[in-house]
Amino acid sequence: MTFLRTAVAVLALVLATVLAPQATAAQRVGVVEYNLGDQAFHDPTVSVPMELAAVVHYPRDLGGRPHPLIVQEHGSWWSCLDPVAKTPGGDWPCPPGQRTLPSYRGYDYLGEKLAERGFIVVSISANAINAHLLGDEGYFSRAHLVNKHLELWRDLARGEGPLAASLSRFRGHVDLSRVGTMGHSRGGKGVMWQASDKHTPEWPAGVRIRAVVPLAPVYFNSTEDDNSDVLVTRVPFKVVLSSCDGAVGIVGQQYVKDVVGRNPDASAVTLVGANHNFYNTEWSPGKIGGEDDTTPGCVGALTPAQQRGGAAREIVSFFASRLR
Repeated sequence: MTFLRTAVAVLALVLATVLAPQATAAQRVGVVEYNLGDQAFHDPTVSVPMELAAVVHYPRDLGGRPHPLIVQEHGSWWSCLDPVAKTPGGDWPCPPGQRTLPSYRGYDYLGEKLAERGFIVVSISANAINAHLLGDEGYFSRAHLVNKHLELWRDLARGEGPLAASLSRFRGHVDLSRVGTMGHSRGGKGVMWQASDKHTPEWPAGVRIRAVVPLAPVYFNSTEDDNSDVLVTRVPFKVVLSSCDGAVGIVGQQYVKDVVGRNPDASAVTLVGANHNFYNTEWSPGKIGGEDDTTPGCVGALTPAQQRGGAAREIVSFFASRLR
């Protein structure tokens, strides 16, 4: 009888587990935005003020432990859109009658996947940079913008700073010693600049970058023989490339070639059939200004969903293995 009762109990437990409703992504992941203003960040080394705005994906159950932080940065696209004429605006802040193009929301799918795995993910807006800044200033300003958001989160983790009141739920739950960065397109060079050996001293005190993902990044140096601004030998990084990228091709593989024999944890992967724009939902067909930039004649071109799924698998697995 004891054996029978035990078997029945086990069967009941199995059935309860199988039949119990599973938590959906929406139930597991929280989303919140912050915006301190379109010209809130005055960096003395940058010629224009920048916005401090972001969307945050996070585990709803933060538990009693600190979580690794990931900062995502988009690349160069329009900053403002005329909703009637559907033409790009060249100013920042956006003129009256034009809306902001939220490129920073183009990676929500990735933020959700990472948050499901226990990461706090901050995708930041860089529209002021896109509207006004070119050349090296456009890249070091991207790096400085990442550092500024990390400074905000460092202070928030202590219950201090301008985010403390509205995002108090994160106090004590952010591990600034386990930080990852992801940058797409020009944002890819931006995060490599921020993580480079040369610019490590510019990280906010208490912050440690442990993993970097340049996603379909640009690669070029203002001085051909000087790559020191983006040379990363001390931090693991993984470049994600696209075989059908009609915007920048696979030039980003040079980041790995630059550190052969100097960084044992530098790698690249190419998603066959992927293009440049589908990584960002705001840059994809179906949105104002969205474009399919797949290389003409590309064999085996991926759908947007397939491409984002492939990118998410590569990026989530990399961060999960390096930030744990």
